[in-house]
Amino acid sequence: MTVPGVEAVRRALPAAEAALFDAVVAEAERRDVALWLVGGPVRDLLLRRPLRDVDLLIEPHGEAGAEELARAAAPPGARVVGHDRFGTVRLATAEAAIDLAAARRESYARPGALPTVELGTVEEDLRRRDFTVNALALALTRAARRGRPALLDPGGARADLEARTLRVFHPRSFHDDPTRALRAARLAARLGFRLARGSRTALRDALRDGAFGAVSGERFRRELEKLFADAALGLDPAAALRLLDEWHVLGALEPGLALAPEAAPALRRIGRAIAEPPWTFGRLRPWVAGFAVWLDANDATVRRRTLKRLAVRGEAAERIAALPRERVRWARELARARGRGAIDAVLAPVDEESLLAFWSLVAPADRRRIARWAREDRGRRPPVSGADLVAAGLSGPVVGVALARIRAAFLDGAVPDRESALALAQEVAAREAAREARRARRRARDRASVARAARAATRRPAGAPPPDPPDGGLGCPPKTDLP
Repeated sequence: MTVPGVEAVRRALPAAEAALFDAVVAEAERRDVALWLVGGPVRDLLLRRPLRDVDLLIEPHGEAGAEELARAAAPPGARVVGHDRFGTVRLATAEAAIDLAAARRESYARPGALPTVELGTVEEDLRRRDFTVNALALALTRAARRGRPALLDPGGARADLEARTLRVFHPRSFHDDPTRALRAARLAARLGFRLARGSRTALRDALRDGAFGAVSGERFRRELEKLFADAALGLDPAAALRLLDEWHVLGALEPGLALAPEAAPALRRIGRAIAEPPWTFGRLRPWVAGFAVWLDANDATVRRRTLKRLAVRGEAAERIAALPRERVRWARELARARGRGAIDAVLAPVDEESLLAFWSLVAPADRRRIARWAREDRGRRPPVSGADLVAAGLSGPVVGVALARIRAAFLDGAVPDRESALALAQEVAAREAAREARRARRRARDRASVARAARAATRRPAGAPPPDPPDGGLGCPPKTDLP
C-alpha cells in the first residue's frame, strides 16, 4: 500500500474540513510540533474509502498542548471545546469540525474497569487502541517525521487491511475491555472484514471467564447506540447484530437475548432509512427505533430484562417495550383507514422513533402509505386554528372534536378554505350540542326512574318485606308448593 501524504489527506476532505486541517497543520509546523493523523481516517485513506472525520494527535511539546494548538489555529468564528484533562478538543466551525488530542498511554486496574490514562508517546497511544487496523499514524509535520517513518504501524495493520481482518493486540484485550467485541462487530459489518482466528479465541476466553459481567450496562448501550448511528456510514445493523449473536456476545449481555431471523429484514430497512431517509425525520434517536425492532422479536421477559441490563429508562424504554402491542393496533387501524384524513388520525399520535420502527415492520403497501403521510400530510396545516374556532363561538371539548374533523376533511380535500372549515365547525358544534341534549334527557329520565322507585319503597307498610318478583327473583321460576 502506498503511504499517502499531506496532500492526499487534503484532497480526501470536503472543502470546509480541509480548511481547518490546513490551519492546524500550518500552526503545528510553525511551532515545530509533532502532529499525526491517526486511527480510522488513516485506515480509510489506505482502503481508498471516503474520510468521514479527522482525528489529529500531538505529542506534547513543552507547554504546547492540543487545546493551545487548536486555539492558535482557529479561524475567526470557530469554537474550541475541551473534553478532558489530557487536552482532547474539538475545533469546529458552522460547516466542519476536527478533533485533536494529546498522545497517551493507559492501563487497566482490573478486567472491565475503565482505563487509567496518562500522557505518553504516539507509539504508546497506538498500542492502546482496539484493533491493529485502527492503530495507524500518518506524519503531518517535519517534527513528526524526525527520526520516524512517515507511517507508524506497530501492529502490522497494513497486512491486516490486505487480508480484510480485524485483530486485537494481545490475548487479554477483550478481558480488559469487553466493549471491544461490540466495536469489532460494528467495524467488521461496515468494512466487510472478519475477526481473526486468534482474536475469536481471545473473545471466547473473555466470555468463558465472565468478563462481560463486570461492565456496566450503560457502556454496552452506548456501543449499541453507535451501531445504529453508523448506519449513516453504510453499516447494516442486522449484519452487526448477527455477528454478535454468532459470537455469543448477545447472550452474555443478557441470557436469552438473540437476533431473531425475522427481525433482520426490518433492521436492514431501518439502516437504509437512516442512510437515506424516506421522509424528513423530526427528533429521531436511531437506536430507539432499532432497539424496538430488534427486541420486538424477543419474548416479553427477555425484552424487559434487556432494557434493565442496558440501563434503558424513561420514555425510551416505554416506547421500546410498547411496540409489540402498539404495532398490532396501528396495523389494524391502518388497514381500516380510508382516505388520507383517516390515515392521519392513526399515525399523527405516533412518535418519530416508533413510526420508523412500525414502517420497517409492515408490508410494502403500508410502508408507502406511511412514508407518503410523513412526507406530504404530516406537516400540512388546516385553514383554521383552535383560536379561530373559539373566536367563532365554540368552547370546551367541542373545539378539539371540531379541529380533528376539520383536519381529516382538509387532508381529504373536502375543506379547501377557511369559510368551509368554519362551516364544518359549526355543523360539528350543532351535532355535539344535540348529542349532549340527548344525553341530558337520558340522565333526567334515569333520575326520574330512581326517584319513582324511591317513592314506591316509602309507601310499603312498615316492616313489610318487599313483594317477591313474579318469577321468584334472580331469574328463578315462580315458587310452587311441593306435592
